[in-house]
Amino acid sequence: MKYLLSFLAFALMLSCNSQTPVSSYSKIEYEAGGCFGSCPIFTIAINPDRTAILEAEHFNFNKNQTFSKSDFSKPREGTFTTTIKEKDYQKLLSLLDGLNIKSLNENYGKRNITDMPSAYLRIQFKDGTSKNIEDYGKHGTEKLAEMYTFFENLRHNQQWTKVK
Repeated sequence: MKYLLSFLAFALMLSCNSQTPVSSYSKIEYEAGGCFGSCPIFTIAINPDRTAILEAEHFNFNKNQTFSKSDFSKPREGTFTTTIKEKDYQKLLSLLDGLNIKSLNENYGKRNITDMPSAYLRIQFKDGTSKNIEDYGKHGTEKLAEMYTFFENLRHNQQWTKVK
């Protein structure tokens, strides 16, 4: 009996330590809009199972690219898929939880400057609600700017596979 209780206590402690947080999000989407220069243009959609799709339009993979207006007439860079690394997914959930996203404004930025990139953050919650944020200039709040940087980095720190 003593061994059985010890085993059950050990199993309970092990199961408590190995559980990963459950996401309250059913879909997370980030879109980076263009500017009058070579700002990356892309959309990343991430599901609760960590699968993700990257729709890369222009200026996503070559950081030291010289820019000309003719680059916009080149074909889009493609559609890519991956499974977001567990550590990065947990960081994403932590960043989102830290935003208190439901309390944020739906629009940020002043459009009196005409060549700023926009960010669009679209969150669908498991309870059926959603939150959409448009941020012209990508400086809505300090935590939103950190979130945008995280998404920008996902293009380079994950193993993307081109599907078309």
